[in-house]
Amino acid sequence: MADPRGFITKQRQLAERRPVDERLTDWQEVYPGTPGRSLLPIITEQASRCMDCGIPFCHTGCPLGNLIPEWNDLIWRDEWTSALERLHATNNFPEFTGRLCPAPCETACVVGISREPVTIKNIEVSIIDKAWDDRRVVPQQPQWHSLKTVAVVGSGPAGLAVAQQLTRAGHTVVVYERADAIGGLLRYGIPEFKMEKAVVDRRLKQMRLEGTVFKTNTPIGPGADSEGGISGEQLRERFDAVVLTIGSTVPRALQVPGSDLDGIHQAMDYLTQATQRLATAEPVEAREPAEGQIHAKGKHVVVIGGGDTSNDCLGTALRQGAASVTQLEIMPQPPETRPENQPWPTYPMIYRIASANEEGGERMYAVNTSEFVGEDGHVTGLRLSEVTFEGGKLVTVEGTERELKADLVLQAMGFLHPEGDGIVAELGLEVDERGNIRRGDDYQTNVPGVFAAGDCGRGQSLIVWAIAEGRACANGIDAFLAGAPSKLPRPIGPEVRQLMA
Repeated sequence: MADPRGFITKQRQLAERRPVDERLTDWQEVYPGTPGRSLLPIITEQASRCMDCGIPFCHTGCPLGNLIPEWNDLIWRDEWTSALERLHATNNFPEFTGRLCPAPCETACVVGISREPVTIKNIEVSIIDKAWDDRRVVPQQPQWHSLKTVAVVGSGPAGLAVAQQLTRAGHTVVVYERADAIGGLLRYGIPEFKMEKAVVDRRLKQMRLEGTVFKTNTPIGPGADSEGGISGEQLRERFDAVVLTIGSTVPRALQVPGSDLDGIHQAMDYLTQATQRLATAEPVEAREPAEGQIHAKGKHVVVIGGGDTSNDCLGTALRQGAASVTQLEIMPQPPETRPENQPWPTYPMIYRIASANEEGGERMYAVNTSEFVGEDGHVTGLRLSEVTFEGGKLVTVEGTERELKADLVLQAMGFLHPEGDGIVAELGLEVDERGNIRRGDDYQTNVPGVFAAGDCGRGQSLIVWAIAEGRACANGIDAFLAGAPSKLPRPIGPEVRQLMA
């Protein structure tokens, strides 16, 4: 194990982010250099805090089964190459999870019972960022080819994971993406200040060198062949297996009077346009709205919802020069420490401060929007009231109704299920009561040879679960193609869920 007394003698320490006034002038990641580089001076000491538990409960929080105690010990011993091997043994894309995952592994850390937990996520990103800097991440080309072909529809983290696993297993894999660039939400749904797109591009280069084929601007579904795309039935005819990793993309919308006013948008539409603008313009130009772009410059912005997507909107709006940004959350403000009804090692709902929250904006809790108001067809504000939960029901607090100014409203309330009127309907795939695609234990749908992984089957979830599902789905596809049990890892089954109180 690492230092036997490290968890006692060393305190949890995080890298310092760049000054707020500096990072609001650009779109670069909030850490100087990269997160991994900024952490290097402190990461060996932080790794020494790992207890190398007999039963590593951090695994209960990580669906990938990351070998956390092993690579903590190796970093403490300065064995970076061996640590990278352990990290890649369970995670195809640790540079993504090290930046974007909320680290449920840390809330399950045994040290966290009585002290601050080990900075597992930071150690992870340090290992992989240093490996990229040292040119130790190289293509792993298959030694033989199976002559079997697989189509992957969707290029988010689940799609990329299943594609890389199957390519390395010797299958010919083609990834189809309807957008103009590969990456799914990694590409356009995640702001640059959380993960620069060069981080995605370097991994895609590795995958191309391994043999994975990527095709963009390719719609998939009924009638898509007339638009330069491919129908679902054509995919089944051309490929030995098809896997859908199309995400959960139908957003949850607030249906109240005035919701049809101009200036009210879904958060992902706003974030996508902002990121696309950055891809085609200089950073300083992105502070000015392009024609038809949803933009926050000079506006009073209200974001409905309090999760990660809401914080992404906050940071983006501040960089675009918003006059003000207010985040509305219907739930009460969570406590700063783990509540008694959410015991270790479950993932607790506690008050967290993201980098965007440091930069500005206001957060309002326990409020509910009852109406949008506007002039000349454009939103000018919204009416809200304080709410409380009584007997498990949401109750409005009388006398608390007020109006909040808003020129731009962004709805960041999550997603319901995958789009059901495209390839899902064309192939006749069964869906569950929530609208998600039903899968068997091997991730196969009711249609033979058609599989589904990620949010389209699980429902909206975390990036670490998407990668885990992609790896596990690859196991099912490999077995289907070979007609025999697969040797690829299967970290989770489709029925497994996050441990909650």
